[in-house]
Amino acid sequence: MDIARRDLLIGAAALALPSTAHAARVRRPAPKGFLWGVAISAHQSEGGNTNSDAWLMENLKPSMFKERSGDAVDSYHRYAEDFAIAAGLGLNCYRLGVEWARIEPSEGFFSNAELDHYARVLEACRARGLKPIVTLNHFTTPLWFAQRGGFEAADAPALFARFCRKVIERLGGLMHAVTTFNEANIRLLVDLMPGFQAALPAVKAAVAAAAKATASPRFSRLAYADPAIATPIMQEAHRRAYDAIKAARPDLPVGLTLTTQDIQSDDPALVTLYQRKLYGDWVEVARSHADFFGVQTYTRFVFDAHGMKPPPPGAELTLSGYEFYPQALANTIRWAHAAIGKPIYVTENGVATNDDARRIAFIDAALDGLGQCLDDAIPVHSYLYWSLLDNFEWTAGYGVPFGLASVDRQTFKRTPRPSACHLGQRARVNRL
Repeated sequence: MDIARRDLLIGAAALALPSTAHAARVRRPAPKGFLWGVAISAHQSEGGNTNSDAWLMENLKPSMFKERSGDAVDSYHRYAEDFAIAAGLGLNCYRLGVEWARIEPSEGFFSNAELDHYARVLEACRARGLKPIVTLNHFTTPLWFAQRGGFEAADAPALFARFCRKVIERLGGLMHAVTTFNEANIRLLVDLMPGFQAALPAVKAAVAAAAKATASPRFSRLAYADPAIATPIMQEAHRRAYDAIKAARPDLPVGLTLTTQDIQSDDPALVTLYQRKLYGDWVEVARSHADFFGVQTYTRFVFDAHGMKPPPPGAELTLSGYEFYPQALANTIRWAHAAIGKPIYVTENGVATNDDARRIAFIDAALDGLGQCLDDAIPVHSYLYWSLLDNFEWTAGYGVPFGLASVDRQTFKRTPRPSACHLGQRARVNRL
């Protein structure tokens, strides 16, 4: 279904004056072929992902989840409508995921029907003029994989690489680029967050409930795994997946994305210390086994000798609890360029807010910083906003609106916000 022209026209009319004013002060053209788009994940948008570890943990007691994903926003069936919205706005790229739990619902069994489904998804994406960037793992795994130890099991790299190769053999020709893990260092980020130690008993109780429910004492979910065990196993999984993808499709660009929040301190030694805590050895992995690096930035973290500081008094906070700080994107792009030296794709950047004017301001400030990075000859190839739609935001449920479009939870009607048209206007003129 096409996005209603009336919705687009209303949004464009609402933005006419601010967009014209902004265009008057922004002159820098984006590079030819620059990717303007949105990002979304499979589990958070598709719904009904019943064979996954996340589905189990959402539906158990105790649960860390405020809500169950349920039907999510039904993108499993409404993907063509979502692509139509993105294309109608003037975007040219769409980052999406394929769901391992659907494709390999039991160990060693690959569903041709689900592979065919994702082939239709990617064909529909391309038919709308959108270049698909595909994520092979976005935090969720098949339940059978979690039951046998997840990414804490020694043979996990071989199993993940086998899945990746199967997907690329069937779908790789429809992809513009592919990434293995979404935010592979997510567990390292969690360890930095204030209050995590206090929440650890609840995490352990939820994992124990999942282990009991599945009669699996080895149950392990990626987001809650012991980082000392899981991180080196995931790094080997990425390397093996990279090699498997290249063996099947040598010309397909393979990237790695990390959560890349802006680490700041008055003490340069603390910046180095906490960057090391956040990224670990993933920097070396990206240097050796990635064709591009995905920056995924939402805010800044400021540290002193006592650890992470709260946002300064009076700071604007987003509905995800982060400080409103769009300048973080340029800072993390510069860090990635210096530390990794690979072509950079902004694969996620966004803000959770009910005030769409602030979403527009966030996007504009982030793009201003990206343009300054390009002025300094840093090779940035995309800006993908998270997310096209308000969707299931993991333990926070449905109350954290990142979307350029809202979604009616009963009818699934998508309604583009003015920020959607605003980003689309910038994409159409290809100017930062």
